[in-house]
Amino acid sequence: MDVVISGWEEQQAELDGLISPVDPEVWARPSRCDGWSISDVVLHLAQTNEMALGSLQGRFGEVLTELTTGLPPSKDVDDGAGMMVDHQRGAPPAEVYARWKTGVDELRNSFWAADERDKVQWVAGNLSARTLCTTRLAETWIHTNDIAFGLGVTLPASARLNHIAFLAWRTLPYAFQRAGRTMTGPIQFDLIGASGAGVRMEPADDEAQTIVRGTVLELCEVAGQRRNASDTSLTAEGPDAAAVLELVRTFA
Repeated sequence: MDVVISGWEEQQAELDGLISPVDPEVWARPSRCDGWSISDVVLHLAQTNEMALGSLQGRFGEVLTELTTGLPPSKDVDDGAGMMVDHQRGAPPAEVYARWKTGVDELRNSFWAADERDKVQWVAGNLSARTLCTTRLAETWIHTNDIAFGLGVTLPASARLNHIAFLAWRTLPYAFQRAGRTMTGPIQFDLIGASGAGVRMEPADDEAQTIVRGTVLELCEVAGQRRNASDTSLTAEGPDAAAVLELVRTFA
C-alpha cells in the first residue's frame, strides 16, 4: 500500500502546485467539468476527501448525512455530487483551499495508519483501504487535469497512472454489473506506460479472451470519462472488445 499512498501524495502535490497561492480571479474560471468552476472542483474534492476520511474512521454515513442534510434524494452518484457542490458553493477561494488542504493532511495520516486489507464503506459498497486510496488517487488525477484545462496547462503523464489503470482493470466486473451486462470472459490490458515501458494486467488463472492495447494515459482518460475510446489509439479484440472500451471506469 505504501507505493499507492506515495502516488496519492504526489497527486495532491501536483494539484496544490496549480491552485496555490490562491487567486480569486483564477478560481472563478470554468474547469473542464461542465458547469463547474475551478473553485467548484476543489470544493468537490474537499467534500469527497471528507467522505473518505469518514470511511477510514468508520463514520462514512455520518459524514454523508452532514454533507447532504437538506438536499433532496439524488438520482445517482453524479447527481448527488452536483447537489453537494451547489449546496456549499460560494465560499471564498481561500476558505475552500484551506478546507481541501486540511482534508488532505488528515486523510494522509489515516491512510498511513490503515491496514491495506481493512474493509471500509464507500459509495459503491465495501472495499479495502488500498482500493479506497487508489480511488482517491484516480479522482484527484481526473480533477487535477480538469483544473489544468481551465488554466490552459497540460500536465505530463506519470508512473502513478499505472495504479489508476490497474483499478480500472480490476473493477471491470463492477463496471459491467453496473451497466446490467455480463463479461464473456477474462480481460487483459497490454498498455504502454509514461516511461515507454510495457504495463500488463492479466488474469492469474484463465487465459484472457479480450485484450485491450494502447497507452496507460489514454486508458485512464477513457476510464475517467474524459475521452471517448474512439478518439484515442486504444484498440481491443475479443468478444468483449466494444463493451470494455465503453464501460471501463475508475469511479462509482
